[in-house]
Amino acid sequence: MALAQNKNAVISGTVLDENDQPISNVSITILGKTSGIISSDSGRFQLSVPAEKSLALVFSHSGYQSIQKNFYLSPGEQENIVIHLLIGGRTLEAVVVQDERERRENGLVKINPKNAISLPSTTGGVEALIKTLVGSNNELSSQYNVRGGNYDENLVYINDFEIYRPYLVSSGQQEGLSLINPELAKNVNFYTGGFQAKYGDKMSSVLDIQYKKPASFSGSAYVSLLEQGVHLEGTTAKDKLSYLIGARNKSNRNLLSNQPTQGAYIPSASDIQGYITYKLNTKWQLELLGILSTSRFSFYPESVKKTASVFSPVFSANLGVDIYFEGQEKDSYSSSLAGLSLVNNPSKAVKLKWMLSRFKDRENENFDIGGAYLFGERDFDNNSTTFGQIVNALGAGYYQNYARNELSIETWNAGHKGNLDKGKHFLQWGLNFEQTKIHDKLLQWEYQDSAGYSLPYNPSSAQIYNSIQGRAALKIEKYSGYLQDNIHLLKGRNDISLQAGVRFNYNSLNKEMLISPRIQASWKPAGRKDIVYKLAAGVYDQPPFYREIRKYDGSLNTAIKAQKSIQFVAGADYNFSGAENRNFRLTTEAYYKRMHDVIPYDIDNVKIRYLGANNAKAYTTGVEMRLFGELVKDAESWFSLGFMRSRENLDNDAYYQYKNAAGEIININSTDKVVKDSLRTEVGWLRRPTDRLITMGLYLEDYLATNKNFKVHLNMLYGSNMSYNIPNSVRYRNALIVEPYLRVDIGFSALLLSEKNARRSHSPFRNFDNIWASLEVFNLINRANTISYQLIKDFSNSVYAIPNRLTPRLLNLKLLARF
Repeated sequence: MALAQNKNAVISGTVLDENDQPISNVSITILGKTSGIISSDSGRFQLSVPAEKSLALVFSHSGYQSIQKNFYLSPGEQENIVIHLLIGGRTLEAVVVQDERERRENGLVKINPKNAISLPSTTGGVEALIKTLVGSNNELSSQYNVRGGNYDENLVYINDFEIYRPYLVSSGQQEGLSLINPELAKNVNFYTGGFQAKYGDKMSSVLDIQYKKPASFSGSAYVSLLEQGVHLEGTTAKDKLSYLIGARNKSNRNLLSNQPTQGAYIPSASDIQGYITYKLNTKWQLELLGILSTSRFSFYPESVKKTASVFSPVFSANLGVDIYFEGQEKDSYSSSLAGLSLVNNPSKAVKLKWMLSRFKDRENENFDIGGAYLFGERDFDNNSTTFGQIVNALGAGYYQNYARNELSIETWNAGHKGNLDKGKHFLQWGLNFEQTKIHDKLLQWEYQDSAGYSLPYNPSSAQIYNSIQGRAALKIEKYSGYLQDNIHLLKGRNDISLQAGVRFNYNSLNKEMLISPRIQASWKPAGRKDIVYKLAAGVYDQPPFYREIRKYDGSLNTAIKAQKSIQFVAGADYNFSGAENRNFRLTTEAYYKRMHDVIPYDIDNVKIRYLGANNAKAYTTGVEMRLFGELVKDAESWFSLGFMRSRENLDNDAYYQYKNAAGEIININSTDKVVKDSLRTEVGWLRRPTDRLITMGLYLEDYLATNKNFKVHLNMLYGSNMSYNIPNSVRYRNALIVEPYLRVDIGFSALLLSEKNARRSHSPFRNFDNIWASLEVFNLINRANTISYQLIKDFSNSVYAIPNRLTPRLLNLKLLARF
């Protein structure tokens, strides 16, 4: 009332940086005035201003770009705003200082989680951004391969708690939401290799995510044809309690209904996540992280038509298979994480953290699907009355897949970690105890009938083509820890940093003690702020878990040892200016991984099946290059290019060729041939399932030259061919070739609402910061990428590989609002 009588209004709010951290001592003045106020330590401010009068507030701070906001307020109106200041000048020197940690650490790529919302992608999330850096071959899955490793070789942390992916998922269409909510993330650090001893025992990569601690109330909501979500964040009085809550829902029905296999797809996934902090006093703080995620997938298949073209100098044909299904599939996956942390800062140099968490995973996979098929040449003559039909039958039969699989995993984890800042030395340590209980029931079989004969054909007994049965009740205890020192050896003319550490791991499953020393070094030459050279070497071992100990027949090998590797990385980081003084950053890394006690595996879609024995050795070597920059001002883009070779050599993988009396190689199954001699051949080194010579990714952001409110985001992925295994074949292991993967997704965005401060107090949108609308086109070039093969036999027992294709072109609409 007093404000209204004085014809004044109040503007209050918080000033944050690009990472949503509060900025203190920000100067806040009315344009044209010489005096003003400054923001508090928490970034907050409050200012009384004249009402019914156009005015502008100027926010300025050394090292940041100044910003001006316009207002027109009614008497007594109270306006609450959030101001984001960008690093000032955007000069090359400022970028170098800001990204110094990223430049010094081997394999580190810092990802802006806000790009995950604008990136056109069927899966969305942080993982979709990672795929542009390391490549992908499946747009339906959020999983990724890094430097020749598989999905199980990637570590994922949220606020220092390890996150796990589902284990029974066999195809990308069954996946639900990623456990990472990008709207809640503050920092996303992705290590592609050569990471430090403080990170756990996996061989490929680390994704380290920190959820943000809010400084003021805000939120967002988005809705699209594929996914919907909302998040809220804020603090209570005196900033003692902060809360961060997000909820999401996803349904891929529109996406899956366009797949080659016709039928009724009913997928659904949802999750809710929360992160709460409570400041007990100036030195003690409680943190609580909670995640609850559920996913269900129901499928009632009807039919599918698949085609593969064969070209050769003597033969060409369009081979196809028509399958008509009966039956259904019903899967469910649920996981939860509750993590409690107690953080103590006894001094500015010491930070101590105690953690306790429980992870629970329940999975059920149930399907009983039969398919009658006709295989042969498909007619592609547009003028023919049989266009699109099988005209020359080569095979016919029936198959049935059945499964009743259940998995329950419960993991308790207790740990302590801390660090001590001693000037040139930054000591870090940690101890961890983990107990995992696994209950597993596996019942799965496959029946095949070809031309009226059950396979394998045996007139004297009834046999089934493939059967897997097993039960497990395991209790595994793991003890691990690390000690490392980050040393700044020289600072000045030659800037040299060294990170040296060691970690240990012991588990009760195979009673194996692992010691893993690791070292990283960086050197910035004298007088050169634009370039940093890096080296890393270390031991990276991976103890077995549920999937590695399970053999093909369903039995368990609990004596299996950890997979072991020695890795070497060398690289350089170069900053330079391009046209119009725009800043660019070029990173290059060469790497070599030598592995032994390797557990070989096969990949079908996203399902990984291990052979269940340490019977191989392997190596991976390659080069990765990435260019980051702004092709246009204030529009972030990057390009990634990688070359890799990954090979493995299995023990005792020899095969025999048989000869007749004339020295000719014959088929051992031929009844009219007499074997006179045999030739033993070693298979030797062959391609690993994740081997890919070339990977390329592009993320491009642009806008109209005359209006930044209209933007375009382009996401392009390319990967050269990969190998695919022929089951039960020693001679032709990984002999099939999956053709190159190429996909382009594009999104067009328009700013529908902005300039919150210019809106009237009675406007229904007065509390919204901005509202964006987007149109996304997935698979712009409509390429039919291949994910796997279906093997079909004809009447003469010859085997043909028919490709299973991924999704075609699809449109998606999205609406995003922030408040």
